[in-house]
Amino acid sequence: MYHSLVQSILLYNAETWTLKEENKRSLRVFEMAIVRKILGCSRRDHRRNTDMMKDLALDTDIVEVVRTRRLAYFGHVVRMDSQRYPHMLLHGHIHGNRPRGRPKKRCLDNIIEDCEAIRLSLPDADSLAHDRVRWRTLIYNRESGAARPR
Repeated sequence: MYHSLVQSILLYNAETWTLKEENKRSLRVFEMAIVRKILGCSRRDHRRNTDMMKDLALDTDIVEVVRTRRLAYFGHVVRMDSQRYPHMLLHGHIHGNRPRGRPKKRCLDNIIEDCEAIRLSLPDADSLAHDRVRWRTLIYNRESGAARPR
């Protein structure tokens, strides 16, 4: 019920999101609120989040699902023809100066973070993503989220 009714709507187009830590925290809070509603318990019951996730057989939190979807889409874009717009946007550079202040978080910045979470550099991930079977095996490997490719 959770996957079909909540996650499918909540994570619509999540492959293109740029998440800051505050956004990740908000997603986790929302996820736990929904889990509590499904189980019919409140914060006053003093149940651990991990126990409630086990009760619903949820093995990954919402941020990990977003990370997996982003990496899957990254692999899809890398394998695209170089004349397609998503491929050009991923590998292209815009010339000129950025505005003053802290730079905005880009989609590529999140992909770099996601690759670091599975212990890969961006060039290694780019070359690995060309092999669809190995790439999917790597990103969907839930037993050890930091598995190195062989």
